[in-house]
Amino acid sequence: MKKSNSPECCRLPNLALAMIPIVLTLFVLGIQLFYFGDFTPHIPLAIGLAITSLLGIYLGLNWKQIEEGVFHVIHVSLPSVSILICVGMTIGVWIASGTVPTLIYYGLRLFSPEIFLAAAMVLCSIVSLALGTSWGTVGTVGLALMGIGAGFDIPMYWTAGAVVSGAFFGDKISPLSDTTNLAPAVTGTDVFSHIRNLMPTTIPAMLIAFVIYLVAGMYLMGSGDVSSTRIDAITSALQEHFVISPWLLLPALVVIILAAKRMPPIPSLFAGILLGGVAAMFVQGNGLHDVFTYSNSGYTVATGISEIDSLLNRGGIQSMMWTISLVLIALGFGGALEKTRCLEAIINVIIAKVRSFAGIQTAAVSTSMATNLVAGDPYLSIALPGRMYAPVYRKMGYSPLNLSRAIEEGGTLVSPLVPWNAGGAFVISVLGLGIAEGNLENLLYIPLSFACWISVVLGLIYAYLGIFSPRATEYEKRGWEAKGELVSEFQAPLSK
Repeated sequence: MKKSNSPECCRLPNLALAMIPIVLTLFVLGIQLFYFGDFTPHIPLAIGLAITSLLGIYLGLNWKQIEEGVFHVIHVSLPSVSILICVGMTIGVWIASGTVPTLIYYGLRLFSPEIFLAAAMVLCSIVSLALGTSWGTVGTVGLALMGIGAGFDIPMYWTAGAVVSGAFFGDKISPLSDTTNLAPAVTGTDVFSHIRNLMPTTIPAMLIAFVIYLVAGMYLMGSGDVSSTRIDAITSALQEHFVISPWLLLPALVVIILAAKRMPPIPSLFAGILLGGVAAMFVQGNGLHDVFTYSNSGYTVATGISEIDSLLNRGGIQSMMWTISLVLIALGFGGALEKTRCLEAIINVIIAKVRSFAGIQTAAVSTSMATNLVAGDPYLSIALPGRMYAPVYRKMGYSPLNLSRAIEEGGTLVSPLVPWNAGGAFVISVLGLGIAEGNLENLLYIPLSFACWISVVLGLIYAYLGIFSPRATEYEKRGWEAKGELVSEFQAPLSK
């Protein structure tokens, strides 16, 4: 009996058939976003899942096999859903404990407005590198930075761009990150070689972004004068409603220390939640039931400062449900596309036409980006091209480190730039960008996340110039021969 995830479960569609569910889904999504002006992509993606399932039945699958493909991808990404739940709890409890208000208070007192954007990017990079999770960084330190930016009267999309640039770059090069480990795993290399090979794009992209944020900060601040009355009003409101103390930074510090000791993200975050709950009760005077409520439904406060209220009235597991439901539907759609072999068919056409290293590197990056765009899942955008393109790199004599960098950057870094992707939906929801309420100008955070897309551009430039593009070593070649992985054809099956 054949395994249900075997490609022989259905025939391989031709390119036209494979494109049908993708094109129709994007069409329905376009109607929802641009005609109705409704930024809720859930139903269009669910319709795409239904269309893909019908195509799968036409190609020879039964519903049980399609269901297995859908649930397989969802299952693989459940740890990320668990992180979303923990982040929701963390936000609600850390606001109630005074941790987030304390970060905002000291940030407004200590940060210089002119360098705030550059400093925000660096801070998020360091925290994300330590935690190994961009989502955890965005939902905690990133949220506090949004409050500081609001105090400096910096547009939300600028602050969000700096937060995303730092958080997702730290995640990209952290050995604790799931995506940083996934990329080398699916391409057949090791995580530390993979991280070293990311440096030629990571360091220049971060430096360029840092300079842009410095210049932008000076331009946005104009003469450099920030209303002291506005800052005083915000800090006074925070002091009126919360106990402000450096000791309240302890929950965040403990999470970073645990992560640095290589504790997994979920237990590390949960330790921070427990400490935050203790602080909320014994420092801020909340009851145990209040802490439970903040963990589930989020925190509520009325400081009289609209910018601060909009940031502090949030959190809780329920606040993550919009994002979690979108993630699950997008994952299901991606799983159906993989199970019906639509993505495989499209990639095979690309592989058959590309013969140069620069071409295959561009194809790998583009495939990861397109999978992020269509399937909405950063994990699938790394795993699928990683499996499909690996034989091509071996045949060309290039190290799989080139492929792991391509799919890491096209997958991890592009994820937050697609609003209906898991990463993009999380950023929009947690940072309170209000896209669903019609604040579409905040989508400007996408081009302003400079470090994310500059890295992708640099990687492609290197490929065409033939620099920072390592050839396969003799050790790698012997390893391929021992495993029987040297192939004579460009086209390779999705799974064996």
